[in-house]
Amino acid sequence: MRALFLVIDLALEGYIWILIAAAVLSWLVAFNVVNTRNQIVATIGQFLYAITEPVLRPIRNALPNMGGIDISPVILVLIIIFIRYCIALYILPNVF
Repeated sequence: MRALFLVIDLALEGYIWILIAAAVLSWLVAFNVVNTRNQIVATIGQFLYAITEPVLRPIRNALPNMGGIDISPVILVLIIIFIRYCIALYILPNVF
């Protein structure tokens, strides 16, 4: 049982890194550092969008319009960190 919670924790940590990669790629595309006409960049961008957008969309819908600033990845990272701490502090010590 302990291994299951450790795998969940590892998956949550990996998702944080995927969120960071998606945010960095969106900045690089917005500032024309990378070109989305490149097939590798487009494939990576589509993958990151497909992985992160279903989770970020409800957060974006709940937030008020802040102009061009999107803080939904930051809020999602904070939620994931909260879940990881809850697992580490309250669930793992009680699992035999």
